[in-house]
Amino acid sequence: MPVWCQDEAGPYQAIPRPGASWQPVGSPRRQPHEYIRGGTAKLLTLLHPATGAVRAKGVTSAPNAVLHPWLRGELAQILAGLPALTTPQEERPEAAQWATWLGHPPRTPLPPLRLLLIWDNLAGHLSWPIVDWLFQHGIMPLYTPLSGSWLNMAESVQRIVVGRALAGQHPRSPDELIQWLEDTVAGWNRAPAPFAWAGKRAERRERARQRRLGGSAATLAHRQLFLE
Repeated sequence: MPVWCQDEAGPYQAIPRPGASWQPVGSPRRQPHEYIRGGTAKLLTLLHPATGAVRAKGVTSAPNAVLHPWLRGELAQILAGLPALTTPQEERPEAAQWATWLGHPPRTPLPPLRLLLIWDNLAGHLSWPIVDWLFQHGIMPLYTPLSGSWLNMAESVQRIVVGRALAGQHPRSPDELIQWLEDTVAGWNRAPAPFAWAGKRAERRERARQRRLGGSAATLAHRQLFLE
């Protein structure tokens, strides 16, 4: 059963943005000294952590009237691409049962559970029309805890996309911001990188920790209690 993460990145202002850039020696990149706000843009994002595939759309604002139709359309396409169910409902694994996530059997008949959607606790995400639509299409929304938005992996890919698109640049309008963000997403999708807990980055951190502690004979692999 696929897991997708959804988030809205931004808003990003159309102003000079800090970042590295390649320039001839002795001719550093100069940014205009005027602080002129040229508008803002946001990036609606859907991430499939298992493959790294990203579905995104740049917008100038993200109220429910913009977010919900886009989300319905994207999720409908994702569901249409899933293989047909061949296992009877009672034989499906525990993770594919509504009761596992709701804490009780559904009070009204629901279609088979097909997808998990991770997103945060914005009021618009809790509105009954969109939640009911998700249920009726076999999608279980799972909300990150308060102050735990970092658990949503969509934020990770957004930081990568925004850094690649805007670092060191000077967008002058929301349309330019949106174009750069969407172009960067298209480039990312040509060779997406999967997102996994305890992946290569965690392994690098652990190796670095072991190197820092390797010279000390007083370190322990696990916490232990010594009694004499």
